[in-house]
Amino acid sequence: MKSTRTTAMSTSEPGERVSMSALRKTSLIVGVLYLLTFVSIPTLALYSALHLPNYMLGTGTETPVIIGCVLEIIVALACIGSAVALYPVLKNQNEGLAMGLVCSRVLEAGTIFAGVCFLLTVVTLRQKGVGTEALIVSQTLVTMYDRVFLIGQSFMPAVNDILLGFLLYQSRLVPRSLAVIGLTGGLVLIVGDGSVLFGLIGQHAPITSLFALPVALFEFSLGIWLVIKGFNSPQIIEAPVQNLFKLAASLKPELKP
Repeated sequence: MKSTRTTAMSTSEPGERVSMSALRKTSLIVGVLYLLTFVSIPTLALYSALHLPNYMLGTGTETPVIIGCVLEIIVALACIGSAVALYPVLKNQNEGLAMGLVCSRVLEAGTIFAGVCFLLTVVTLRQKGVGTEALIVSQTLVTMYDRVFLIGQSFMPAVNDILLGFLLYQSRLVPRSLAVIGLTGGLVLIVGDGSVLFGLIGQHAPITSLFALPVALFEFSLGIWLVIKGFNSPQIIEAPVQNLFKLAASLKPELKP
């Protein structure tokens, strides 16, 4: 019996190492993708000319806007990739919420692509030299981008972080204090979005960015943590039913020959 038990332990250890290795790769991928979503920060400066009333009549280059659109496309793809990579890890905790996170991230990416289409349309009209005839159209498209941004890149990230924060808090895959930042940051950002929607504050007002700081802190800290530390032990994320079976097996008395 002793030799059999020793053999079983030796055969299970490689499997555990493989599991840890796969989990570490996943955490590294997710961490990099979350950090990659911050590449769109320069768009605040790259898009500044779009809000000028005479942008369509200007003679400057459209390159900054095009670069900003490319950065946003990268963010959209990173959003989808991070959710898909997280799904196998989180589904054992709550499959419905894990799938909800994937869907909400895909929806966020979809709104980003829509906003990019609006801005690229403005660039195309400017390149064709339409002039004053397209002033109203271009201003309308920029306004539509702002509204889509409010929903897609502000409200949806708040929903995403509430879902992710809850799943991470329950599973203890990362420190619970980090998960709490995601939960509270999502709620704070929703309050800020509501204030913008009802006209209490301006969308481009300096105070508006303060509502997004907790979410930015959560996602950046999560990315850094997953890249450097990774997820906690995979034993924590095993399904409760599997844990019960393992507990029952460990308590089962050995049968003597």
